[in-house]
Amino acid sequence: MSAPAHDADGTGDDREARHPSTAPPHRRRVVGLVDTDSFAKWGAHLLSATPAHWSLELLTVATPRSASPAQLRAAFRGVDARLGPIDLAPPGPVGVDEVVARLRADPPDAVLVSCIGPVAEVIVDQVLRSFPRGSVPPRPVLLSGLPGISFPAKWKGVFLRARADLFVLHSHREVREYRALATAGGVEPSFALATLPFARAVGRTRTGVVRDSVVFAAQPSVPVAEEDRRRVIGWLVDTARAHPEWRVVVKTRAAAGEQQTHRETFPYADLVPVDAPSNLVVEAGPMSAHLDRAVALVTISSTAVLEAAARGVPALTLTDFGTSRSLINEVFVGSGLEGTADDLVHGRFGTVRPDWMTDNYFHPASDDDWADRAEESMRLRDAGLLVDRPAARRSRGGALRRAWERRNALGDHDRSVTGRAAALMGTPIRAVKRSWRALRSALRPATTTVPAPVTTVSVERLRDRDEELVAGRDAR
Repeated sequence: MSAPAHDADGTGDDREARHPSTAPPHRRRVVGLVDTDSFAKWGAHLLSATPAHWSLELLTVATPRSASPAQLRAAFRGVDARLGPIDLAPPGPVGVDEVVARLRADPPDAVLVSCIGPVAEVIVDQVLRSFPRGSVPPRPVLLSGLPGISFPAKWKGVFLRARADLFVLHSHREVREYRALATAGGVEPSFALATLPFARAVGRTRTGVVRDSVVFAAQPSVPVAEEDRRRVIGWLVDTARAHPEWRVVVKTRAAAGEQQTHRETFPYADLVPVDAPSNLVVEAGPMSAHLDRAVALVTISSTAVLEAAARGVPALTLTDFGTSRSLINEVFVGSGLEGTADDLVHGRFGTVRPDWMTDNYFHPASDDDWADRAEESMRLRDAGLLVDRPAARRSRGGALRRAWERRNALGDHDRSVTGRAAALMGTPIRAVKRSWRALRSALRPATTTVPAPVTTVSVERLRDRDEELVAGRDAR
């Protein structure tokens, strides 16, 4: 990354620079696109915190993992009135082609692409192709980002959203890590800072609600192994028996048959033993409603722990399985929220340490710069000066390759002839490539050299796997 471009994105202390804005020239129209449960919640609530002069709309994109109406109602609880009563009547899923056609027919000032990575890449690519440079009217500003906890930085998150005009993250720490990862990978997205919508302080909760629940925020893929997930249920059973005065709630994000951002192989609801105490219950619904009743929130690494901390609800992040990238809990080291199953059963919960907060999701609101920078991009759009960002994808293949990526992202929702052809041709080719890579890896001689820094190793490994970036794998 060049020095001028780096300076434009951040200050010398590695924090995003503020971009002061003047009064907007006119009302802005911004459309949000969402698909899965977590991206729907994040996208709608991020838009809810935008400047008052932004006129908001929201569309659900039809993908293999699109959230169900029930999931959307829970995700949209408490959104801004500008989005309409979407918590009561969520927008039905719309195909990508129709979404892009609507944007082309009536272009908004900006589009927030709040979708899983492979879908986001397809949408951004199709919007850019539908609005070639110099087109009249000009293309909308493309905004994207990641919901929840996004530390450590993931290359796929950068790779699949590199062409967005603005990439939204939620802590100073995340911005530093993602900028370093992007630089190591040779791409230059524009990172911006926003307060995580669920980490904002809540002024008031429902009145007349008794706090009687310990809420376990279940995650679909953490931990992965069935044995580990059964252990978690066992700890919750023990907690319910030790504290009959509490409701111990296994708060799930999907009912049977519903999709989630990450695949769930062993749903917690199926692992609850038949002899579990009656005060152990499995419930869905909005997390905010559960936190209104919560004595404490327990999880392994769910973003819900930040939502609890913002409300002043004691919390516990379980470290019995260790601390690792795969568990998404490295960020909580030193937070004051770490503990074990023994703490859970004995009712020992923590509060966030002040020295951890500013760098991790609880920075001052005055540090947020994403809305100002989105406004700046929209002014560039007005002037015809908005520049398209290059893709991170370096693989070749032209139209057939694009059809392959689209088919992988949209599944049966892609009804194009080229998509079917790409799937027929690409599936065996990918199988051969994977076999070749596995063989090459097995034959590679062991090395005693000092390993490269973690960020560089991650990027290089993923460079070799660019052909495998599909929705069925890492959805980020």
